[in-house]
Amino acid sequence: MISESSSFVKGVVLGGAFCVVVTLLGHIKVGHGTKAHHHEHHHIQAPNKEEVLNLSEGERVELSKSIRIYCIILVKPKDLGHWAAVKETWSKHCDKVEFYSSENVKVFESVALNTNDMWVMMRKAYKITYERYKDEFNWFFLAYPTTFAIIENLKYFLLKKDPSQPFYIGHTVKSGVLEYVDGEGGIVLSIESLRRLSRVLEDSDKCPEQGGMIWKLAEDKQLAICLKYTGVFAENAEDSEGKDVFNTKSVGALIKEAMSTHPQQVVDGCCSDMAITFSGLAPNHMHVMMYGVYRLRPYGHTYNDALVFLPPADSDND
Repeated sequence: MISESSSFVKGVVLGGAFCVVVTLLGHIKVGHGTKAHHHEHHHIQAPNKEEVLNLSEGERVELSKSIRIYCIILVKPKDLGHWAAVKETWSKHCDKVEFYSSENVKVFESVALNTNDMWVMMRKAYKITYERYKDEFNWFFLAYPTTFAIIENLKYFLLKKDPSQPFYIGHTVKSGVLEYVDGEGGIVLSIESLRRLSRVLEDSDKCPEQGGMIWKLAEDKQLAICLKYTGVFAENAEDSEGKDVFNTKSVGALIKEAMSTHPQQVVDGCCSDMAITFSGLAPNHMHVMMYGVYRLRPYGHTYNDALVFLPPADSDND
């Protein structure tokens, strides 16, 4: 009897292990049939100042007008403080912004998704976005309510990127064999990537709504798996000096790290001058960031940027 019980337990353990392996293979393998895409991880950089200065005045104006960014903010009722801060601060600099909420909230206008599952929320938001705005915008930026974004720096970064190519950009992280863009730092998709994603979202085998894994994957990892099936891969965004521009931590946290690792070069060791996002901010910190980024100016100092990104005509942004 003891022997039979022991054999049964061993069988359960081995069976469970087999299921885990099969499930992982079924979700991490990409491509068609038995062939998988091979992709070398990319680090893509912002244009340097010389590249922009070499453009003609007409080219600069045309480029600054051509980059239109639609912002998607995923929110839940518990995020009301952050929601209000994002609405009052950086999101005004998007060409258009919409908040996608897990449920209808009377306090703020939003697109109600009627689900509390973050992956389902992300799927629905991307699907609605593509259906409504595929002909109006060429870049799509998704963020959480604890993220602060400098949209002008994002536009500068995208300046010479072709949105008809499949871009999937942000702060990349490697988890096993999977490379994905960390949602905490914000996720950027080109219109081509969004088009491919909208198509694979309809394929429940490659991109299931609930997922077939024994344990639940985070929504940003699920997104990367679905995009891999379409030949779209995560790319880490850096400035011309190789510094990350999408940050998954706040400025304060990054400065503390720099003080311990680069005590003689705290600023250089902390952040890029062309940083696009910071994350993990409290609502009041967003207002402080807004003051530092957009309002504080040294008197008598002239800025000679080669490009000007004008806000939307009806915007009341800073």
